[in-house]
Amino acid sequence: MPVLAAAGFRAVAADLRGYGASDKPPRGYDLPTAASDVAALVRALGERDAVVVGHDWGGLVAWTMAALHPRVVRRLVVVSMAHPRLLRSGLRDAAQRRALRHVLRFQLPRLPEWRLTRTDDDPVAEWLRDWAGPDWTQTADFAEAVGRYRSAARIPQAAYGSMEYFRWAGRSQVRPDGLRYARRMAAPVTAPTLQLHGDADPLVLPRTARGSGRYVAGAYEWRELPGIGHFPPEEAAAEVGTAIADWAH
Repeated sequence: MPVLAAAGFRAVAADLRGYGASDKPPRGYDLPTAASDVAALVRALGERDAVVVGHDWGGLVAWTMAALHPRVVRRLVVVSMAHPRLLRSGLRDAAQRRALRHVLRFQLPRLPEWRLTRTDDDPVAEWLRDWAGPDWTQTADFAEAVGRYRSAARIPQAAYGSMEYFRWAGRSQVRPDGLRYARRMAAPVTAPTLQLHGDADPLVLPRTARGSGRYVAGAYEWRELPGIGHFPPEEAAAEVGTAIADWAH
């Protein structure tokens, strides 16, 4: 964020519904709704379009915005996330299924929220350590991030909202709404697209994400970050910020 602001951009980072300070309604935790939320936010900020940057779940939202709300997306930057259709087909790879096995546990009612908000043993530090590259986990920034995300998970109802996104992703695979979403996502992305991915990402494997450019009709660039895991905005903040700024100009 400071790198982008210093480069002259109006940089806005918003909590998706269910997270942080955003509203936490009982429903609406699906990608088409999240994409509509963010598209409406761009307009509410007085802008016609924006350079949309998304990481992980935000990356899925960004891909969805580019396909379903193309006029709002001037340029697209996706970090650590395959195109939704490629991610879906990537689950045929046994290694990718193992990497995302936690999504199966998140389908259970109430138990994931309970574990995420326990004061004596929560999984935030475990997940960040397991999914990051080795260098970042040895820094003071890592300890600060653990505290920040642990506090965010304990905001009332935030754990519920975060789990509901995963439940929709899992259950919609065989439901009409999920199949309809997959068909709509075949629409080519016309916005110039930069894809950043850590070459040590153990969660969304680089070989799963590589090739997402087949869904991009505009200019496209794939860039792997050496030694970086699943959290490039945290692990290599300056490098990622500079790459976004250069791409967005």
